Amino acid sequence: MTPRPWLLLPLALALSGCAADAVPPASEIVSAGELLLSVDGEGELRSSKPMPLNVPGRNWASRQVEWMLPEGSVVKKGDLLARFIAPDGRQQLDQAMLDLQRNALARLSKEGDLEATRGRVSVDLAQVAVQLGIAQRYAGADFSALARNDVLDAIEDSRYLGEKQDTLQWRRAQAGTRGGAELAVLDAQRATYELTARDRRADLDALELRAPNDGVLLLTPNWSGDKPSVGAAMYAGTEFGSLPDTSAMEVQIDLPQIEAQGVATGNSVELHPLGRPDQRFTSQLSWVASAAKTLGRESPVKYLSVRAPVPAEVIARHGLVPGQRFVARIVLAREADAIGVANVAIEQQDGKQWVRVREGRDFVRREVELGVRGTTRSRVLKGLRPGEEVLLSAGGPAPSAGGEPGDGDKDGAMRKDAE
Repeated sequence: MTPRPWLLLPLALALSGCAADAVPPASEIVSAGELLLSVDGEGELRSSKPMPLNVPGRNWASRQVEWMLPEGSVVKKGDLLARFIAPDGRQQLDQAMLDLQRNALARLSKEGDLEATRGRVSVDLAQVAVQLGIAQRYAGADFSALARNDVLDAIEDSRYLGEKQDTLQWRRAQAGTRGGAELAVLDAQRATYELTARDRRADLDALELRAPNDGVLLLTPNWSGDKPSVGAAMYAGTEFGSLPDTSAMEVQIDLPQIEAQGVATGNSVELHPLGRPDQRFTSQLSWVASAAKTLGRESPVKYLSVRAPVPAEVIARHGLVPGQRFVARIVLAREADAIGVANVAIEQQDGKQWVRVREGRDFVRREVELGVRGTTRSRVLKGLRPGEEVLLSAGGPAPSAGGEPGDGDKDGAMRKDAE
């Protein structure tokens, strides 16, 4: 059979095309030199000595903002910050005063009833005393002077009148006891109404919020993220805002938890106001939160909060005010002569780290000791020498049109592990 070269040509082209689609391994050559590991973020300038401002009043009394200064206003001690109105408090005070008047009328009526009852009983006792005296006089008379029946009736009358006298005396005592108890109830009600009226007057007298010290007014958002505004309903004792002391300020930086590895107190921080890189200055982290937390209900991403103080001379020189946004670069490590490696080259298992180093035509797994770890690179303390080649990506077949990026790298790495 005669060979047909024209049939072999398409097959050769197809094989060469498959070879060209393969993703080659990616690697880097280790070198020693200046190593800078840092984390970038943004923060807000705030006072390290904030003075909280609460809505004036007590007992969660209802308030409505009638007038207020805008956020960011520079104020002096004693300046008026906000004025409130309390329609509910005025209505409650009017009701308490009405209750006091009703209580006074009820007490006068009760005292009149008590005096009338005592007067009637006293009259009855006087009548009984006269009748009892007459009956006792006839009951001791001689049968020869009066008819026997009249004497016996007088004896019976004296017994009856004696019992009636005891009953009237008991009624008089009970009237005094019961009347005193009813008056005591009215007095207790009056004390309650007076306390309510006094509290309402105090609430109505506390409708102005003034600055306790010099500073810049900052408003505090509520649980829904809304800040106080004119017409907003608020309650006494809730936080209205703060008046930070501008002589002692710091920048609070919120870093994504995944990028905050290695951040610790004492790290150097390069800061400058957003949009003003010419006002750059350096500080150090003075506080690092013990745990990361979410910043709101809209996102489940957790952030680690850190703080860096701002020198007083920097505040005075640039006229910084609370609430300004700052760009921050936290320096995790700055070494003049160190070895670093990309984090994608590091494998971890059971608390140990490995990288794959070229030996001949293959990459061999080697354990390394790491120092400070940044978001993209880490410092290598032991296990690597300058000039060695470290595998970054195993390569492999090119991903299909519908496949996810990196599928070929994962397959290549799995084949390396299997070998």
